[in-house]
Amino acid sequence: MNAPGDLVDGRFELVERLGSGGMGTVWRARDTVLDREVALKAVRSDADTVGLVRERVMREARALARLSHPHVVTVHQIVDAEPHPWIVMELVPGISLQQHLDNGPLTPPAAARLGRQVLAALRAAHAAGIQHRDVKPANILLRPDGSAVLTDFGIAALQGTTGLTATGEFVGSPEYMAPERIRGHDDGPAADLWSLGVVLYVCTEGVSPLRRPTTLATLAAVLDDPLPAPSRSGPLTPVLEALLVRDPAARPDAARLDMMLAQVESGTTPQWAAQPTMTATAPQPTPTQLDTPRPTTPEALTRPRRRTPLVVAGTAVLAIAAATALVLALRAGDTAADNKADATPKPPATTTAGPSTPGNELEAPPTPLPTGPAPAGRWIAQLHSEPVSAGIANRDRRLATLRETIPGTKVLRSGDYASLRAGYWVFYAPGPFANGRAALTFCAKHDRTTANTCMGRYLSNDATEFLLQCRPPADAPTGRCTRKG
Repeated sequence: MNAPGDLVDGRFELVERLGSGGMGTVWRARDTVLDREVALKAVRSDADTVGLVRERVMREARALARLSHPHVVTVHQIVDAEPHPWIVMELVPGISLQQHLDNGPLTPPAAARLGRQVLAALRAAHAAGIQHRDVKPANILLRPDGSAVLTDFGIAALQGTTGLTATGEFVGSPEYMAPERIRGHDDGPAADLWSLGVVLYVCTEGVSPLRRPTTLATLAAVLDDPLPAPSRSGPLTPVLEALLVRDPAARPDAARLDMMLAQVESGTTPQWAAQPTMTATAPQPTPTQLDTPRPTTPEALTRPRRRTPLVVAGTAVLAIAAATALVLALRAGDTAADNKADATPKPPATTTAGPSTPGNELEAPPTPLPTGPAPAGRWIAQLHSEPVSAGIANRDRRLATLRETIPGTKVLRSGDYASLRAGYWVFYAPGPFANGRAALTFCAKHDRTTANTCMGRYLSNDATEFLLQCRPPADAPTGRCTRKG
C-alpha cells in the first residue's frame, strides 16, 4: 500500500492521492530530479484482475506515448515496477468538462470551440492507429486558459491489438458509446466521432440523451431509441444531426466535421441534410450527473474520472442470466433488419415483359461477385454499409444475405467515390433511379424502410455531393433527394 512520502523508482515522491478509477490510482507527485510536479498513475491491485488491468494501463501508456499534441495529456515516462507499473504524466491544473457543466451548459460557439480541440486530439490519435473508445466529459480536462486536454486512453484500442474484457464486465461508458461498437461491428474513427457528438449534445442541451436507469436499458437506447431533438443548440444542431446517425458511413469525416464546427464557432450555421434520428417525442433523457464524488482541488483534475466496470449482476446466476439476455438482445438488434427481409416474399428469378421500371433489372439471378465499380453520376439505393476492415469474407457473407431478398444487390468500395465516405463496403441496388425518391420507392417495395437499412445515395466524384442523401419514409423523405443541374 502506497503512502505520501514513498519514492517510486527512486525519483518520484508521492505527495497526495488524487483519486482512483477503473484502470488505477492517480497521485500527485514530485519529480525530485527535475524538481517539478507530475501525476503518477498506478495499476489497481485487485487480485482477480491485476493482470488484465495492468495490461490496460500499459496499453494506455503506450497509446499516449505515441502522441505529442497540445490537446492530449503528455506522458513523460513509464516505470515498469513491481508489484505494479506506473505511468508518469503531466499534471494538468484546472477542472474537467464534467465539472464545468455542473455550472450550466455551454453556448453553441463555446461548445464548437471545445469540440474542435477534442477533434484535433482524436485526429492525432486516429492517425497513430489509436481509437480512444471512451470520449466523455469526465475524460476531457480544461486548463486554466480554457483549452481542452483529452485523457484516459485506458481502454483505447491500438491498431493490431486484441480488445480486453473480463467475464461479466462491461468496460466503457454506454451512454457515450457508438452503436456499432456495442454490436461489435466496427472500431473505427467514426465511432469516436459519435461519442464526440453525444458530448457536444450534453454541452449545449445540458442532458445526456441516451442515459437510462440501467445499463441494459442504456445499451438498448443507444442501439434503437431516437434522440430528443435539440432545443438549445442553435447553429450546432446540424453538427449533432450529422454525427448522431447510426450508420457510421453517413457521418461526416473529421475534416468535414472540423469545417462545420469552425462555422458554428464563427456564429454561422453549417448546412447538413438531417438524418431522421431525432424526435421531439423521444424518451426523456436523464440529467447528467457524476458517478463519483467531485474533486475539491484543482490538481484533482488530473485524475481520470472513475470508470468502474459495469457488472451485469452480483451473483454468478444473475450474471449469467443478464449476460445471456444482453447477448440475445444485441444479437436481435444486429439481425432484426435481415430477419425482417428474410420474411419478405422473394421476387421471381426472371423478369416479365413490359415497360421498364426502376429496379426491374434487379430481378435477375445473383452473380458470384460484383465486377468493376458502378458508374459515377447516378443514384443508388444503399442497403447496408460495413467497414472495409471487416474483411472480404464478412463482405461476401453480407452480400449473400442481401441477395436472398434482393438478388441484384451489388457492393462497392466507398473510397472510389468522392461523394461517399471512404473506408466502407456499400451494398446497394443499382437502379437505374431517376432521383433519391425513386430509390426510396424501391426501398419501400422491398420492405426496407429505415435509414439504417435503405436510403438513396448519389455516386459521383464531387465531395460536395456527399449531402445528397435521401432518407425514408418514401412518402415524406428527408435530406436532399434531387440533384440540381
